[in-house]
Amino acid sequence: MRMDKTNHSLTTEFILVGFSDHPELKTFLFLVFSVIYLVTMVGNLGLVVLIYMERRLHTPMYIFLGNLALMDSCCSCAITPKMLENFFSVDRRISLYECMAQFYFLCVAETADCFLLAAMAYDRYVAICNPLQYHTMMSKKLSVQMSVGTFIASNLHSMIHVGCLLRLTFCKSNRIDHFFCDILPLYRLSCTDPFINELMIYIFSMPIQVFTIATVLVSYFYILFTICKMKSKDGRGKAFSTCASHFLSVSIFYICLLMYIRPFEEGNKDIPVAVFYTIIIPLLNPFIYSLRNKEVINAVKKVINTYSTFKKSSRSTDH
Repeated sequence: MRMDKTNHSLTTEFILVGFSDHPELKTFLFLVFSVIYLVTMVGNLGLVVLIYMERRLHTPMYIFLGNLALMDSCCSCAITPKMLENFFSVDRRISLYECMAQFYFLCVAETADCFLLAAMAYDRYVAICNPLQYHTMMSKKLSVQMSVGTFIASNLHSMIHVGCLLRLTFCKSNRIDHFFCDILPLYRLSCTDPFINELMIYIFSMPIQVFTIATVLVSYFYILFTICKMKSKDGRGKAFSTCASHFLSVSIFYICLLMYIRPFEEGNKDIPVAVFYTIIIPLLNPFIYSLRNKEVINAVKKVINTYSTFKKSSRSTDH
């Protein structure tokens, strides 16, 4: 039942408006986002498999990186398939529970990203500022515990917000002016006062953002301070190179995050920023962390060489 029929009926499904304002571009956009989705999944899951297979990458930094790649895959899976379907869907409908599930997995992925980027910043701080104590302060066991804690906290955070969303009743328009189910557009469609929901954002979401951003800023303050005190140019260059990829990734993530949550008080959503934040960033991360990373490149070469050797031996056995 929808609001179209009666003022007292409750919405049990929504229409994701998405990119329907530009029907002439739907084929082009479908192809572009399909390629992005494919590259994102191959890049991130390939990185997860590579880190799992290569023993030399079983270090705290790569444990965090593997989990980050896994969460980027989760983010992409939560949003892109439904968006691609809606390019050629007649009604672009999504049920209430599908909507809740989509938001749940997106919230898990984005919350985990915040914690993992903060953990990676702390890892770089220990590696550069306290290199002699690195294996004591940042052990493999601790990195695994931090990763598990990240997943537990992310799921609890998502459960709180989804639980609060389920208390709302939707009896206004069922059109969501977005390409996925986000929390703020749902508030605007609610006939129930979302004050408690907004309070939960300030109680839980804001402290997570403040804590993770503060961890990153403080870590990089000490990293830059330590690097500036180094007398060797080679030492400074090596120190910069070890944290350059993470610094670029975390800068893009938080700039887009701040731009994305800015419309909270303006009452609208910037879809291009949402595309970059939820679709482009998961695409970029594997390349940011891999292209200039000698350890990852060497691991890829090793896997390729192993596969080539195995293929040659299989052919010789057949003959």
